[in-house]
Amino acid sequence: MKTVFEYTKGMRETELHYCPGCTHGIVHRLVAEVIDELGIEGKAVGVASVGCSVFSYNYFECDMQQAAHGRAPAVATGIKRALPDSFVFTYQGDGDLAAIGTAETVHAAARGENISIIFINNAIYGMTGGQMAPTTLVGQVTQTSPYGRNAATQGYPIRVSEMLSTLEGPAYIERVAVDSVAHIKKAKEAIKKSFQTQLDGKGFSLVEVVSTCPTNWGMSPLEAMDWLRDNMIPHYPLGVYKDITAEKEEK
Repeated sequence: MKTVFEYTKGMRETELHYCPGCTHGIVHRLVAEVIDELGIEGKAVGVASVGCSVFSYNYFECDMQQAAHGRAPAVATGIKRALPDSFVFTYQGDGDLAAIGTAETVHAAARGENISIIFINNAIYGMTGGQMAPTTLVGQVTQTSPYGRNAATQGYPIRVSEMLSTLEGPAYIERVAVDSVAHIKKAKEAIKKSFQTQLDGKGFSLVEVVSTCPTNWGMSPLEAMDWLRDNMIPHYPLGVYKDITAEKEEK
């Protein structure tokens, strides 16, 4: 009988802890497939962040290190500098990377550290119960913005990919989504390019994945996907924001 589906070698055969409809599982699978396809399981070191993905060390079939909240890029920097032949990636949410970890993220990018970051943007703090995040949209209702985010008092959502792309250090930055088969295929291509960027020694790369959080958005998984398309993608446009390889080719 022909095999039509099987676990990738880069992911452990264990049940995920995420809520129904959460897109973390899709992104985990993509990361694991890329690790497998590039043949880097033996030298890969993942850095788990604090948030819904805090238990990611239970799922990836490679060495993993837990970081303090927001400090994954700093931990990854230390690992990569101490073990330069290793492949180092972080897996972080928006409450981790774009809030308490803003300094670590920006300065790792500015230094052009040769690491890869997978950044999950679901516009909310998931693990702690649905509070407003730096990426929460204006007008979006959360536990700490019950009347909707008010730009006058709570500021505007941070577009991380656009912000980091203005720095000289990053080599590759792209924003993707996993709300459709076409977008999932594109997301995998972006993750693979990010990982290859590090393997080629070109420097810092980040793939931002626009994602859903049905539980804390108070929606069904299908409603959350529709809300993402109607609201998040218009505010967080998909695409490549920096690619030094492409820039060199154009010249």
